Amino acid sequence: MTDATQNDDLTDGPVLAEGVDDEPVVSNQRLFTGKANLAIAAVAGFYALFHMAALNGWSIRSWTGIDISGLPVFPMETWNFRIVHIAGALILGFLMYSARAFPDDDKGGKHPLDLLAYVALLPALYACFTVISFANQIAGGVMWNGIDEGIRTAETYHYGIPLIVATVAGIVISWMRPRVQGSIAPADIVLSVCAVAVAAYLITIFGTLMRNSTGTPFAPIGMSIAAVAGTALIMEMTRRVAGLALIIIAGVFLLYVFAGDLLPGFLNAPDITWQRFFSQVYTDAGILGPTTAVSSTYIILFIIFAAFLQASKVGDYFVNFAFACAGRSRGGPAKVAIFASGLMGMINGTSAGNVVATGSLTIPLMKKVGYKPTTAGAVEAAASTGGQIMPPIMGAGAFIMAEITGIPYQDIAIAAIIPAALYFVSIYFMVDFEAAKLGMRGMREDELPKFKDMIRRVFLFLPIIILIAALFMGYSVIRAGTLATASAAVVSWFTPYRMGFRSVAKAFELAGVMSIQIIAVCACAGIIVGVISLTGVGARFSSVLLNIADANQLLALFFAMCISIMLGMGMPTTAAYAVAASVVAPGLIQLGIPTLTAHFFVFYFAVVSAITPPVALASYAAAGISGSNPMSTSVASFKIGISAFIVPFMFFYNGALLMDGAWYEILRAALTAIFGVFLLSSGVQGWWVENRAAGPIRIGLIVVALFMIEGSLLSDIMGIVGAGALFFVARAMGPKTPSVAA
Repeated sequence: MTDATQNDDLTDGPVLAEGVDDEPVVSNQRLFTGKANLAIAAVAGFYALFHMAALNGWSIRSWTGIDISGLPVFPMETWNFRIVHIAGALILGFLMYSARAFPDDDKGGKHPLDLLAYVALLPALYACFTVISFANQIAGGVMWNGIDEGIRTAETYHYGIPLIVATVAGIVISWMRPRVQGSIAPADIVLSVCAVAVAAYLITIFGTLMRNSTGTPFAPIGMSIAAVAGTALIMEMTRRVAGLALIIIAGVFLLYVFAGDLLPGFLNAPDITWQRFFSQVYTDAGILGPTTAVSSTYIILFIIFAAFLQASKVGDYFVNFAFACAGRSRGGPAKVAIFASGLMGMINGTSAGNVVATGSLTIPLMKKVGYKPTTAGAVEAAASTGGQIMPPIMGAGAFIMAEITGIPYQDIAIAAIIPAALYFVSIYFMVDFEAAKLGMRGMREDELPKFKDMIRRVFLFLPIIILIAALFMGYSVIRAGTLATASAAVVSWFTPYRMGFRSVAKAFELAGVMSIQIIAVCACAGIIVGVISLTGVGARFSSVLLNIADANQLLALFFAMCISIMLGMGMPTTAAYAVAASVVAPGLIQLGIPTLTAHFFVFYFAVVSAITPPVALASYAAAGISGSNPMSTSVASFKIGISAFIVPFMFFYNGALLMDGAWYEILRAALTAIFGVFLLSSGVQGWWVENRAAGPIRIGLIVVALFMIEGSLLSDIMGIVGAGALFFVARAMGPKTPSVAA
């Protein structure tokens, strides 16, 4: 705990949150110094600035009247922009992240494998120069196609084989080479050049001439080879920044492409040659499809927004504001975790990242006031996971949902309000009842920031308010995000963290680094989406879901829930939803479920896979901070977040929870649903009428809570009457258990 004098003059009391906005350094991240640091910072900053400029290039003329059509970046052809978007993330990622974690005894120095890596650099460079030759031939009038034998030979031997050799050699050497944290491994330079060779070919050939030939004999063989190398580079980068879970799933799907014709039943797929598949997978049917479309526009824009908020220390303020509001109530730090994680979730794209950002502060404080390490970690994991469903940003899943469904982003954000409120209200009840059972106190006045000081800085919420206001005023998401980003810089001028040129440059650098993981994950998810669309397995899964629904619709929904959770386990939110939306959502829509409801259904379960045993990334991250057993923490977080597994069924039965209906229907649905999650939390925690609840009462509470799920007037009345009866039964059974008042 620090004194106010160690912070800024706007806060008289202690500031509990410091460093919340700092990006954690992972075990395989390179840390540069000197000129190397400046060079990498310049690359990262330019990458983010390029996106900001390109995305707003179309708006500059309408805003200023200046004709910018002659500039090379404005406007940039959409697919070329996506190709550059992925290639830039790969290059920056290979420069920033090693293939393996750095050892504690890393001594650096030269290594024999470095020489082999430099040898592998030669074919990578040759492939790049070959693309230049191809471009000159095309400019000279050569008709490029996949039929001409001379062209096929040139693409295979002068481009394809050198590229594949360099890619495989770079990946293998990077795995074997002892790591050097302060310098770039030669093997990763090879992989960066390979990423350039892939992008250059696709822009030269696919991007200008052969787009309609994909999947046909007219597709140049080089297109398929470039896609093979590009797929390998994307999967390797995803492994480095997001772990093995998504790679294993993508690998299974890729194996299915070539083994699907051998499988029985609904899994049987047509025989697809590698040339045909890979000539299509690096198109809008796969890698360049919805996931990359979103990551190259909305996601990168809001990452820049988040970086500007971090540069102005808004994250620290969010957490301190939550402490000032909720720290005094019983079990205060747990409630702070709920509020802070919800606020941070608006500017943080992953559940595990949210845990690391806020949990390093809230988890030790929860343990200090009496929570067990397992419970402290579980509360933070459940709350941080909820940040991914918190409008208006909702992590990145909302943008992909808008891209896939065609539903305006604003409508999706509005529809998410009540379900998100139900989730956080339920967690609040769960931690409050746990604190009551343990007789916990709140934090003392002198342990908390002064509320009046937090109110004096409430203007730091202005960027979020401007974002929401701009969206509701009809501005595009890009323009609204740009205005909010600019406002983050402006409001910083009224704080000790005033953003000048250096701070703005640092924010763009931070955005470039932050974007690597999500872009790699989206591209890798695009591989899976491509397999699903090209093999037709999604349609066959839908037919299975329809057959189950013929017997029991609720059983079909339960099956869809399980598949969504399984597909999302171990993956970041964006990838989890993208895959589940491709496999599960079409089947739900065929059941007659509205498109928005179906996608929200799979989105919620893809999100809560982060706290679902046995693979619960958010819970494992929290366990690492709390010092508890990871599996026990994941089970406890599953229990605390139990309402997230009920809420999707609630808005399935009652569309008013997604703002579909008259205002009075929406209001009644919201109030009764909140009462329902209150009853559910009471039953799960065993706390009712300020007293420990006996077994029969707990069962009764869960039953009457389930009555509230159906959403009809009759079931709501039955639930309310049942709750009233349980209230009087509990009052008659005995005195209240002494507890500390909230």
